[in-house]
Amino acid sequence: MNAIKTRLTSTPGPLRRTVSMLLFSAAAAAALWAIVPPRALSQPHAPQDRNLALSKIAPWVLQHTADGKEAEFLVVLTDQADLSGAERLTTKQEKGRYVRDALWNKAQATQGPLLTWLRERNIEHRSYYIVNLIWVRGNRDNASEVAARPDVLRIEGNPQVRGIPDIRPVMEETSQPQRVTTVEPGIAYTHAPLVWAEGFTGQGVVVGGADTGYRWTHTALKPHYRGWDGTTGHHDYNWHDSIHDSSGNPCGNDSPFPCDDYGHGSHTMGTAIGDDGAGNQVGMAPGAKWIGCRNMDQGNGTPARYLECFQFFLAPYPVNGNPNQGDPTLAPDVTTNSWICPSTEGCSANTLQMGVEAQLAAGINMVAAAGNSGPSCSTVSDPPAIYAAVYTVGALNTGTDTIADFSSRGPVTADGSNRRKPDISAPGVNNRSAWNTSDTAYVSISGTSMATPHVAGGTAVLLSARPILHHDVAMQRTVLSNSAFHLNSSLCGSSGYPNNTFGYGRIDVQAAYQYLLLTGAVSRKTQGGAGTFDINLPLSGEPGVECRNGGGNYTEVFTFDNNVVSGSAAVTGGTGSVSGSPVFSGNTMTVNLIGVTDVQQITVTLSGVTDVFSQVLPSTPVSMNVLIGDVNGNKVVNASDVALVKSQVGQAVSGSNFREDVNADGSVSSSDVALTKLHVGDGLP
Repeated sequence: MNAIKTRLTSTPGPLRRTVSMLLFSAAAAAALWAIVPPRALSQPHAPQDRNLALSKIAPWVLQHTADGKEAEFLVVLTDQADLSGAERLTTKQEKGRYVRDALWNKAQATQGPLLTWLRERNIEHRSYYIVNLIWVRGNRDNASEVAARPDVLRIEGNPQVRGIPDIRPVMEETSQPQRVTTVEPGIAYTHAPLVWAEGFTGQGVVVGGADTGYRWTHTALKPHYRGWDGTTGHHDYNWHDSIHDSSGNPCGNDSPFPCDDYGHGSHTMGTAIGDDGAGNQVGMAPGAKWIGCRNMDQGNGTPARYLECFQFFLAPYPVNGNPNQGDPTLAPDVTTNSWICPSTEGCSANTLQMGVEAQLAAGINMVAAAGNSGPSCSTVSDPPAIYAAVYTVGALNTGTDTIADFSSRGPVTADGSNRRKPDISAPGVNNRSAWNTSDTAYVSISGTSMATPHVAGGTAVLLSARPILHHDVAMQRTVLSNSAFHLNSSLCGSSGYPNNTFGYGRIDVQAAYQYLLLTGAVSRKTQGGAGTFDINLPLSGEPGVECRNGGGNYTEVFTFDNNVVSGSAAVTGGTGSVSGSPVFSGNTMTVNLIGVTDVQQITVTLSGVTDVFSQVLPSTPVSMNVLIGDVNGNKVVNASDVALVKSQVGQAVSGSNFREDVNADGSVSSSDVALTKLHVGDGLP
């Protein structure tokens, strides 16, 4: 990849282009493998198949440890944490805590033997937990012996790569920083200011940025930094520097405060949240807060640096502290990532994937640049843009709905997935934002790097307006994609939208704000003369449990953020059917079910639900567990349920004990106890 090419009078000359092309042929690789030391295959419990052990080592590592040289590599352990349990959780804080603890505990439980082995041999290393791996600086013998271990899955290279896609300057910085009195054209074109006018500017939302660092004292950034209280800077939990070994870097190593060694990071964060309060309205979400991590040394990254910032965002920790001090409750809601890990320079397609997926499981929406290798097809070719877990952004010519010629296109072929990318597009040409040369410096540049923070900031505005989406990254993306100004394309093996040129099209923050949302669902129980009670049915994660014995008849009520006027419902999973037509009243839709059998999960899918503004909800399924007698809702009927019902016999039915009225006749009696006993032993998977 090319370095950033700038014509800024206050910046150094062009950086060197650094490209490491891997030229191995299969024969060359086989020859290298043939000289692995025999002791690598004779250690206790080592694989006896030499080819199996050697196949774990990436070609980049073999190349860079030839002739006795040392290189940095990443040892990925076989045993990785299972994060699937996070899907059942219904708040972002719960998801973050679960994921952090699962990853941390897995690393603590499994890395010990290999760490001991490395210490005994005085081999330089560093442990990570965002992916269960260990960074090592070693030689060919070290790599070969480690690869022979059964607890090692593979060994990836840790090359230094050109991390910033080629960006294009279009306006030189002048001696007197330019000031404008209107919102920047790219910001206006997303319609974000129309949502500001409704009172939603990103307040209550945290944007994380991984880049070349940040000039935190810049007037467009400082008021929005989470570490600034109006008087003093507090950098613990708000800033991390993953650069530990640079030479001659203007920020040095392990900077204790946010510092930008290149300008790129200040520019991207400015587009996400920047506003100096004096006319320079350069950012999408001026009410949001930001935190940062430097993951590049003057534009040069490594997989380990990238992963270290992932780890910090998952659970931020103090400056000069340790990951074991991490607090997932301080994690950002969305991150903006205008960098790449080029495969042409030794970054393999799967090196970063598990780290990206861990952030997604924790409820962090990772937004990333598609890259600037267009206009050819399949040029979305480098991590992290290639991953399904990332929301990938292409660049538009600002103020138009035409694609920038440099914007990378899909489909993704680097990992064999043929995945459609990008996901969405945003203004990416001639974008003006903050720069690192002074606290009042601004510059205009172009690239998918510039488009990406439009989407990250737009997500922050959406979350401030629709807090119910905080824990649900999939729905955040669904809303932004479906509400985009759809742009069609027949290029690169796709047609209509979404497509491999624009994704779904141009982000439209106002349309996202107005997008019809399902905000709640309940199973409504009428308990005779005692009144009506509701059992919550979560919209994500583990479905709620309905325990009523109503002859298979149930009532579900769905609540929306706008008044709704039409739509349909159907049973799409389980046994039962919808009776009659839905009833609409204000912002609710009531659906009656009949013939619902016990001991099952039933799913009702809403289709074509339309609000008073003619906006249509996408097809949306809502599930409910049905288990008669499960009064405590733990998916099994047992003695504890019987005891609960017994304890309420003779008590008046109220909002606190209506589930114990299993017969739903308005009183808790011995018949409810008998019915519960009848179902003891029933359970759901």
